[in-house]
Amino acid sequence: MSYFDAASAAPLHPVARQGLLAALDEGWADPSRLYREGRRARLLLDAAREAAAEAVGCRADELVFTSSGTQAVHSGIAGALAGRRRVGRHLIVSAVEHSSVLHSAELFEADGGAVTRVPVRRSGAVSVGSYEEALRSDTALACLQSANHEVGTEQPVAEVAEVCRAAGTPLLVDAAQSLGWGPVPGPWSLLTASAHKWGGPPGVGLLAVRKGVRFVAQGPVDERESGRAAGFGNLPAIVAAAASLRAVRAEAEAEAARLREMTERIRARVPRLVPDVEVVGDPERRLPGTVTFSCLYVDGEALLHGLDREGFSVSSGSSCTSGTLTPSHVLRAMGVLSEGNVRVSLPAGAAEEDVERFLAVLPEVVAGVREKLRAPSATAAAGVGREELVVDALGKRCPVPVIELAKAFGGVPVGATVRVLSDDEAARLDIPAWCEMRGQEYAGEEPADRGTAYLVRRVS
Repeated sequence: MSYFDAASAAPLHPVARQGLLAALDEGWADPSRLYREGRRARLLLDAAREAAAEAVGCRADELVFTSSGTQAVHSGIAGALAGRRRVGRHLIVSAVEHSSVLHSAELFEADGGAVTRVPVRRSGAVSVGSYEEALRSDTALACLQSANHEVGTEQPVAEVAEVCRAAGTPLLVDAAQSLGWGPVPGPWSLLTASAHKWGGPPGVGLLAVRKGVRFVAQGPVDERESGRAAGFGNLPAIVAAAASLRAVRAEAEAEAARLREMTERIRARVPRLVPDVEVVGDPERRLPGTVTFSCLYVDGEALLHGLDREGFSVSSGSSCTSGTLTPSHVLRAMGVLSEGNVRVSLPAGAAEEDVERFLAVLPEVVAGVREKLRAPSATAAAGVGREELVVDALGKRCPVPVIELAKAFGGVPVGATVRVLSDDEAARLDIPAWCEMRGQEYAGEEPADRGTAYLVRRVS
């Protein structure tokens, strides 16, 4: 089985396994106790904190361990907002942040706070100017991920951090996807990460808060982890997380170059091997091992099952793989095709022959899914039919509305309009994306008796 979903969880690094087993024998006692076993555990905890802080680029007393990356995000945002409550109750996030950040923003908004969601370009990156424009005199905190978890696009964190510093606003960086590859540049104020993203054990998060940042921990606190992460920490897992972070950093430069070459191969060859594919995400500023593409006329769940049967574990942001009617918030914010979406995120040590085998089986798997859906094989020539054609796709889920649009398009002349009726939220994203790929005009949407009418005008 070829595991290509490292962005969700990386396989346990050998050093993490060794550190975990060793710490189970040496680090089981309470590190706050003064007897021998407690002192031994305290030494392990202090060494792990020093190693993690060195990798992050902060002081050891600025970093605490949490029970997960999500907990680190929730605690970091809540504590920073509370600490700067006198400044104001305005929060800035990007539209493509991890759900943990967006959920914190929703909770803050429900409590009366104001939230600005900064849009992204089609590449998935924010502009520095958009963050600068969003800053206000009452902005308490800004958040920006270092790299996107779904498409791999790296964000201009250093530049945004400089803008925030000039405005006197702290910036929280979610570095979950990038920390294993290197430290986050720029004068950030808070940083979060999760060990299972770089090959450490699950259940360990990092929260770094720079000295001078106003921070008030929320909820019940105790004397552990500077009062920012209550409870008895999983010391063996913490030791393993810090040891593996140091190990992957030592290998990062060479491994990044190797994985980048393989993902470049996927980016270049998939559109040649499979018709009607859109490769999404920034082609240059992106994580080394991540590549994402979407296939027209393909059910995402069927595609993932087909690849699984061929021995490949991949992920998807398609709505038809999630049990909901809405596509990934990341793909939606980017305005790219969501149907038949595949994210390949190669783990460290991924073999070239596995990538070649993936490229060999992908065209057949996609063709099989399209055949079952009776998808069009090519765009038909312009017909001489009516000036407007209505396609009723109500009650049909992705990718069927787009398939029905493509089949009907050949029946209208240049200048005519196809009106697609759909109650699937994914159509709001996929029909404009189809127009972009086909060079046709998307004329907008109108309310209908049921669902929405999406208007497509034939221009060629």
